[in-house]
Amino acid sequence: MSNARPWLAAALACLFAAPGAAASAEGEDAASAAPGPAASAEGEAANAEPRVLLETIRANRRALVAVNLALPPEEAARFWPVYDRYQAELDAIGDRVARILEDYIASFRDLSDEKALELMEGYLAAEAERVKVRSTYLAEFAKVLPGRTVARLYQIENKMDAVLRYDLAATIPVVEEGSEPPAAEEKREAPAE
Repeated sequence: MSNARPWLAAALACLFAAPGAAASAEGEDAASAAPGPAASAEGEAANAEPRVLLETIRANRRALVAVNLALPPEEAARFWPVYDRYQAELDAIGDRVARILEDYIASFRDLSDEKALELMEGYLAAEAERVKVRSTYLAEFAKVLPGRTVARLYQIENKMDAVLRYDLAATIPVVEEGSEPPAAEEKREAPAE
């Protein structure tokens, strides 16, 4: 089993870091080539990256879990139906988070205080729901797998999530400090009567 750990790290690096890095490099090349349309293309690439990354993870997550758990056939027969239900619930939450991220990326330059708080509330609600699903399924997994295997499953899941978060962090712009939303700037610039 000790050989599985390096394989997991290598697989995660190849599967998850590469799509974000490639998309970032394409965006940088496009941005330096032409100033006008490149900004639009860069924005479209930034919007697509969270979805592409999410789909990459969904396509490969089950295989990574299978290889790293290496369950005997009788455990696998009990485990996979539970895992598939678990993953379906997490996928629905992931879709919500992806929509929130897409909304943020599309509007971060013109983000009002109200919109910023709305997006954060949506994100935190999704994260709380994600933690609830993971907590609920701990007992479900414990019914079909030994405790150490359940712990390993959650470690593998955490590693995949960490890579996802790292890669997403590279594609999500940070709200600039000191900048005011457009409505606040317009109010300040209006002449006093």
